[in-house]
Amino acid sequence: MVPFAVGGVVAWAVIGLALLPFRQRLAAGGHGSWIGICVAGFAWGLVGLAVMVVHDRNRRRRS
Repeated sequence: MVPFAVGGVVAWAVIGLALLPFRQRLAAGGHGSWIGICVAGFAWGLVGLAVMVVHDRNRRRRS
């Protein structure tokens, strides 16, 4: 499960970094919130990653 969470965090980070050079153009077009959405996705991904690490640790302990 952890690799999927890592993949999601990396995807949000890459998309957010790719949009940074275009932030003024995005804001002018009314899409200025996209970078904030990427930051939120990255942050929630870190939370999900922590949950998956604990889940996998508990699953191994029970086995």
